[in-house]
Amino acid sequence: MNQPQSLAAYFAAWAANRPARLAIAATVNALATAAIEMAELVGQGALAGPLGRLTGKKGDVDEQKEIDLLANNRIVDVLRGAPVAAVASEEMDAPLLLDAKAPLLVAVDPLDGSSNIDANASIGTIFTVLPALEHNEHPSAFLQPGVNQLAGGFFVYGPQTVLVVTVGAGTQIFTLDRRTGTFLLTHPKVEIPLRTSEYAINDSNSRHWDDPIRTYVEDCRRGKEGPRARDFNMRWTGSPVADIYRIVSRGGIYLYPGDQRRGFRDGRLRLIYEANPMAWVIEQAGGAASTGRERLLEVKPTSLHQRVPLVAGSRNEVEHVARLHDGLQIRGERSPLFSRRGLLRF
Repeated sequence: MNQPQSLAAYFAAWAANRPARLAIAATVNALATAAIEMAELVGQGALAGPLGRLTGKKGDVDEQKEIDLLANNRIVDVLRGAPVAAVASEEMDAPLLLDAKAPLLVAVDPLDGSSNIDANASIGTIFTVLPALEHNEHPSAFLQPGVNQLAGGFFVYGPQTVLVVTVGAGTQIFTLDRRTGTFLLTHPKVEIPLRTSEYAINDSNSRHWDDPIRTYVEDCRRGKEGPRARDFNMRWTGSPVADIYRIVSRGGIYLYPGDQRRGFRDGRLRLIYEANPMAWVIEQAGGAASTGRERLLEVKPTSLHQRVPLVAGSRNEVEHVARLHDGLQIRGERSPLFSRRGLLRF
């Protein structure tokens, strides 16, 4: 049996001595170094100390934990040795300038799902690599649409530590060989099935949803007896990297819509360093990603920590949700339960 290709070998072949690609490869490899260290730390659980301890800093939704700061600091450290002009992070109010002459920008969620750290559930790191512009220490340099991404993906720290990544040449999954500390290519060019019977959404917020989302979920709940004429399963971990990884692995749809709660009108996920890289990974695997109004990767950011609704996964289901938002009626797929439709467009 042949040894799977390593992450370093994959990027060496992809870069092929092209300077721009070599810089991207070096940056992703640096992030992988930090991820291996984070996987080891997370794997120690309580033996590593109170990783879930609150730091006292409150965001508009989540409170910062000790593990968030540890992950952020380690990522910044490894990127100092990479060709990165500046780094932006969920844990920092403004970008940090590293090397003004470097060609790349990196934006990260250092530890997505950190609220699950004490529950021993999968968590991860999400990242995007963008071309550097002028004034890279200023947030405006990072306000680029997702179509500008040069590399994007996420690490999952769970029973397996995996890297899901794309550089625009399909979506690849690398699995960490813990014996050698090496990421190996285990699932090249993965394909998300077009059709699925599995959806992921936080059902506890159902009373706050707009009608199109409410209609979609209700039709799924009705199963074979409803307009979808088949049974659906619901899955939800509360950790986006875990839910998106499941969808990349076997199909499904992930919904984190905006809703009527104060502060959630535009959803919860951060556009630049959460939704964009996950959307690109999904598109590169044959899926689709939308805000409901438009293709997510074409959204022009207006602020560094901007939030955005996300509907992503198996293409047929994402398009179905878009039709509900658009008010289009297709025989056999619309519930009569709700007649009012929103004005969102895909």
